[in-house]
Amino acid sequence: MLRIRIMLRPYLLAVLFTLIFASACAPQVTPTPFRPPTKPAATQILSTTTPIPALYTPVPTSTATATPTEGPCSNNLEFLQDVTIPDGTFISFGASIDKQWLVNNNGTCDWDSTYRLKWIGGDPLGAAQEQILYPARAGTQVTLRIVFTAPTAEGTFESAWQAYGPDGTAFGDPIFMKIVVSQ
Repeated sequence: MLRIRIMLRPYLLAVLFTLIFASACAPQVTPTPFRPPTKPAATQILSTTTPIPALYTPVPTSTATATPTEGPCSNNLEFLQDVTIPDGTFISFGASIDKQWLVNNNGTCDWDSTYRLKWIGGDPLGAAQEQILYPARAGTQVTLRIVFTAPTAEGTFESAWQAYGPDGTAFGDPIFMKIVVSQ
């Protein structure tokens, strides 16, 4: 029995020696710092068969607050810039296009549920031809959004849109998108 113990000792030492050197040569795992969970961003699945509401991000254009005026208010929409999809962007066949424009409600009327954005020319590119244009307080900048679908044919396509008030009167700058569709 003593002989077995003596023979096992060098074997155990060799195994222990191998394990120590093997673990020292193995890549070291750097611990990942703990990050507390965050609330995931809300996602929205949009269908092109129903009207898509224009999204907005109010940004006051001045520090003065709008004061109510006597009598009827006036409507105006000023185009400021393309937020997404600059004119001439190449788009693949059938791709979803999330187009956004930054505009200024520089009239004196607040846009409510009676205001609309209507297709006025070019190709509606799969979007409903009438979109909701609210809410936007007078004197604020807002981002308008429409989700389009690219055609399945090559070419240059435009889609033009106009704001309409509750009385059906068009107002402000028209907004549009111009894309180039290719494979």
